[in-house]
Amino acid sequence: MGLISEVLLLPLAPVRGGAWAIRQVLSEAERIYYDPATIRAELARLEQQLEAGEISEEEFDRQEDDLLDRLEIATRTSAGLGNGTAP
Repeated sequence: MGLISEVLLLPLAPVRGGAWAIRQVLSEAERIYYDPATIRAELARLEQQLEAGEISEEEFDRQEDDLLDRLEIATRTSAGLGNGTAP
């Protein structure tokens, strides 16, 4: 039955391959988004923008809160995995 189903589903192979590629891209994007080093670099850039007067104190606080939330999630997730990597 496995061979027959594969032959019958062969026309859908491009769709299945596309879905796999999308899952891979999403996984890599999440890994980068929750990477603690990336988040710390964004926090440093945000502080530089505040000091240069490019953003307001309110905007800094809002973005800093978002970044710190991401960092907390990344830290919690990597601690749960036990290997030091984000999801």
